[in-house]
Amino acid sequence: MANKNLFASVIGKLMPRTDARNHEGAPAYAFTPRHQLAQLAATGTLNQTFYADARAQFDDVYLLASDLEPAFIARTAVFARERGYMKDMPALLLALLSTLPSAEFAPVFRRVIDNGKMLRTFVQIMRSGAVGRRSLGTRPKKLVQGWLETASDIEIMRAAVGQDPSLADVIKMVHPKPADAGRAALYGYLIGRPYDVAALPTVARAFEAFKADPSAPLPDVPFQMLTALPLTAAHWAAIGRQAGWHMLRMNLNTFARHGAFEVKGFAEHVARQLCDRKAIARAKAFPYQLMAAHAMIGTGVPRIVRTALAHAMEVAIGNVPTVPGNVVVCPDVSGSMSSPVTGYRKGATTAVRCIDVAALIAAAMLRANPKARVLPFEQDVVAIELDRRDTVMANATRLAAIGGGGTNCSAPIERLVTQRAKVDLVVMVSDNESWVDANRHRLRGTGLLQAWENLKVFSPKARLVCLDIQPNATTQAPERSDILNIGGFSDAVFEVIGAFANGTLGADHWVGEIERIQL
Repeated sequence: MANKNLFASVIGKLMPRTDARNHEGAPAYAFTPRHQLAQLAATGTLNQTFYADARAQFDDVYLLASDLEPAFIARTAVFARERGYMKDMPALLLALLSTLPSAEFAPVFRRVIDNGKMLRTFVQIMRSGAVGRRSLGTRPKKLVQGWLETASDIEIMRAAVGQDPSLADVIKMVHPKPADAGRAALYGYLIGRPYDVAALPTVARAFEAFKADPSAPLPDVPFQMLTALPLTAAHWAAIGRQAGWHMLRMNLNTFARHGAFEVKGFAEHVARQLCDRKAIARAKAFPYQLMAAHAMIGTGVPRIVRTALAHAMEVAIGNVPTVPGNVVVCPDVSGSMSSPVTGYRKGATTAVRCIDVAALIAAAMLRANPKARVLPFEQDVVAIELDRRDTVMANATRLAAIGGGGTNCSAPIERLVTQRAKVDLVVMVSDNESWVDANRHRLRGTGLLQAWENLKVFSPKARLVCLDIQPNATTQAPERSDILNIGGFSDAVFEVIGAFANGTLGADHWVGEIERIQL
């Protein structure tokens, strides 16, 4: 048998030298500037995370955008919004793009600003002075005007929910030109100026009629505009029947508290809507949002709705790749993974942790791949029994219940080496802050890369995916033909993993996917 120490030293000499340090001070490989921006756009929420604060995320994006060409910034903004389902980061990239002499700004604006909330977020960033100005400027002002002038009456009413800035602030700022008397009346109504009551659009008149007489038909307006009024259980059920997918998911306990589920047929309606494939696609739903909803629903929510959430999860992860051969999924369950996946926000911190997302991805891959194994890790591999016949929700809950310990990304790969395992695909889901294995072998590279090289002796065609769900600038395994680094926590990551596993993703990998976006 070959001398293991000699063999390891030879591999160490062949590995590329590390050129960076991660947040734990351990050796790592720096992403290219393009990859760093893509990683930040797909995972950054401009909130405090376990390792980086909001200001650091902004500074990183600002500096990267200063050095990269506008076309790539534009494509990254579109990718983050349309495939990553992000909000603040694509709006920030769009704001940065507005300060550059770029032809891409207008077409990207129309794709990133796809609802009133995104419009207000963009205006907020522009007015803050963060990108170098405290006013919109000529080009952005015209595009904001265009959005207001082409939006439907109900879109305008939905955009009116929220402050800092309010839609009234935006209207006063850009002075949109009303196309008819109805839109002129609606603008006056929203900004508190005189308007022609008779010309007011139907949706606004219906809202005013309901405020005056709650026995009138319920208006089709955002439910936040109605909650201060005296509503009955029947009213709440009517609100739910008009609600979008996200509103239903987020307010199940509210409907239960107000007796809506006691109204005949309402529970069945909610269950059907939550499972509707087209509604889930339109909502740009994160699979983890369903997991969070399922974990938080109270006893007043009927069983049929609970079951619907589990079915909705199966729909939401419908594009999980089935990979021929042996698949190993390695979710990081270390202590740092207990931080909120979208960061800490005062008064609005999500209950979903990084470990929940990692567990969900692992459970989904286990369900879709008959030969899949799951090796959760922290300082070492953690033993756990999972049944692929269980629902994704059940297995994800078991995995997420582990938690704790330091981060050793090489641990599951070393376990596979010890077993002389034959594998085709390894998917590691982590915050990428490995430190337990730092300098353990005193080699040029990282512990993870050395372990991967050792595994390749037994599985020469194996591919490694490092899925990072936090806004980082380094990796433990540099990009090459058999190694993919990708960031994000939407279901879009499954498509990229599948393409890489099947050999249809080019050598440029994830950044190449972004660069191929047509503007």
